[in-house]
Formats: sequence, C-alpha cells, structure tokens
Amino acid sequence: MEVFIVIIIMVFVGALIGGVTNSLAIKMLFRPYRPYYLGTWRVPFTPGLIPKRRTELADQLGKLVVNHLLTAEGLQKKLENNLFLNEMAQWVQKELRNLLKSETSLANVIENWTGVESPKQEVQLKLTSWIRKKVEVMLEELRPLPLNNVIPQKINDKVDAYIPELAGIFIEKAKGYFSSSEGIESLSNMVDRFLMGRGALGNMVSMFLGNERLVDKLQPEIIKMLNDEGTQQLIEVFLKKEWEQVKRLRIGDIEECLNLNEVSLYIQEKIIDHIPLDHLDKPLYEWSPMIEKPLVEEIVPRMIEKIGRAISNELVHLLKKLQLEDVVKNQVEQFSVSRLEDMVLSISRRELKLITYLGALLGGLIGLFQGIFIIFLR
Repeated sequence: MEVFIVIIIMVFVGALIGGVTNSLAIKMLFRPYRPYYLGTWRVPFTPGLIPKRRTELADQLGKLVVNHLLTAEGLQKKLENNLFLNEMAQWVQKELRNLLKSETSLANVIENWTGVESPKQEVQLKLTSWIRKKVEVMLEELRPLPLNNVIPQKINDKVDAYIPELAGIFIEKAKGYFSSSEGIESLSNMVDRFLMGRGALGNMVSMFLGNERLVDKLQPEIIKMLNDEGTQQLIEVFLKKEWEQVKRLRIGDIEECLNLNEVSLYIQEKIIDHIPLDHLDKPLYEWSPMIEKPLVEEIVPRMIEKIGRAISNELVHLLKKLQLEDVVKNQVEQFSVSRLEDMVLSISRRELKLITYLGALLGGLIGLFQGIFIIFLR
C-alpha cells in the first residue's frame, strides 16, 4: 500500500510539474509585456519572447506577406482569371444599372464624386476652353499653308466640276437681267453715260441714231453674245483661273480679309449649343435609357478587361510603390502585445491547451517511471 501511494504521489507531482511548466512556457511567449528591473539589473525573461522580438516578428511577417502571400504572380493570375473578371463586370453592371435608374442627376453624381460645384457651368467652361485652344493651335498651324493644302481633295474636285455649271448659271442670270425692263433701263443709262463722255462725237451719234434705237440694237447683241458657246468657255476659263489663284493664297492672307477668330468663335458657340449639357441637370432615369444598353453591356466588360490587364501589367511596379512589406511591418509594430496575444490565442487556444495537457501527461508518465525505478532500487 505504501508503495502504491508513493507511485501516485510521484505521478501527481510529475503531472503537476509538466502541466505548470508548459503553461508557464506558453504564457512567457507574451508575458510579461514589459521588462522589469531591480535597480539597474533587468529581471531575466522580461519582457516575454514576442514582446522582446516584436520588431523582428513584424519584419518577418512583412516579408512573409510580400514574398509568399500577396505575390505579384498570384495577384496577376487572379486579375487575369475570366471568372473573376466576369464577377467584377457583373457587379459594376448591377451598380451602374441602379445608378442609371435613380432620380439623381449626372450633375449630382459629378459633384458627389469629384467635389466640383456647378458641374454644368464647369463642363461648359472646360469645353469652351478646350475647343478654343484646339482652334488656336489649328490656326497657327494653318496660317503659313496655302489654301490648296488645306482644302480636302473631294471638295476641290467638286468645285472644279461645279465651275461649268456656275458659268451656265451666270449666263442665264445675265440673260434674264438684260431681257428685263430693269436691265434694259440700266443698259440705257450706261449708253447715256458713255455718249456723254464722248463729247461732240457722242452728241452726234445720239442725234443721228437716238438713244432708244441704240439700246434696242445693243440688247439683242448682248443676248446673242451670252448665247454663244465661246462666252461660256471664256467665263469658265476666267473662273478656273480665279479659283487657282484663290487656292494659292495662304490662310494668313485670307485671314486679313476674313476674321477667322470670329468664325472660330461662331463655330465654338454652335458646337457648345449642340452639346446636350441640359441633361446634366435632368434625373438619370429620364435620359439614360438611350445609353444604358451600350454602356452596361458593351463598354463596362471591355473597360473591366482593360483595367484588369493594365493593373496586371503594372502590378510589379505598383506593389513596389505600395511598399506592402513596410505597411505590414508598421501595422504589426503598432499592435499592442495584448492584442497580439488575443489574436494568437483566438486561433490556437485549443492546441495550446493540448500542449499543457501533454506536458501534464508526460510529467505523470515520468513520475510513474521514477516511482517504479525507486521501488526497484529499494
């Protein structure tokens, strides 16, 4: 009986020592949180292992995250995964549809997202300024060039083809004018001025022929001249020569006769007037149906794919600029030791208890073997 009690005591003491030492070792991973001193002498094992090595732990965790967890290769595979891209596109499409069916206006969306006040006026100013700059740059480039280099070839060909028709129109208008009473009166006045300028000769012609008879003789001849094919050919040659001279003019020379700045301002005003800026103040659901289908079903998927590809191509440089290793390190260093302890215990509390129980079991077994060994020695 005495032998049995000794063995029980030895087992109990061994189990107690094993369990307590393992539990103490686990707690010493975190505790004490700070060093303790007796005078200038620091008490051994203070602070605990993790508080003492927190800087090294933070550094290693940062390297672990960057080198093994959030790697560029892993993120690139995720960004290029079709299932992930489809899920992102579906999410964006859903959110965009909800937005387009809402009562908010595009102006409110711009103001909320960018902080720009009075978006309509701001957009109008930006557009006006952009168009003005583009026109100024274009005019500076065009001024030294001849008109022939600026006019599109199709327009040039159309003008050349239109010249014979224009000559015919000119002749028909002239014939109609000189056949009218207004034209005959104008021709009569011209004859009067001509004869008055010739002095005695004019008076003599006027006296012998009479003004009325001379006009009557001239008007049919003028009509006959206008009906002649050579007249139209002559006018065509004249118009072609003038058109060629016009095409050789520089834009700068034309600007001296025609204020191109005023023309550009007029064009700018017309462009701005035809841009539907009023839609900015209307609720989205009123006008968005016209753009919803192409925007949601066509543009969004292509945009998501291009954004994913662009991020994937620049991911290595992006991760370097983000400096995730330093971010993780700084975050871990800012954790309190008690928070680190709670995080570790919340994950491995059961396993740590098993380690304590294992220490008690091993201590008990050692006590059992010690008790048996002592009995045999006796």
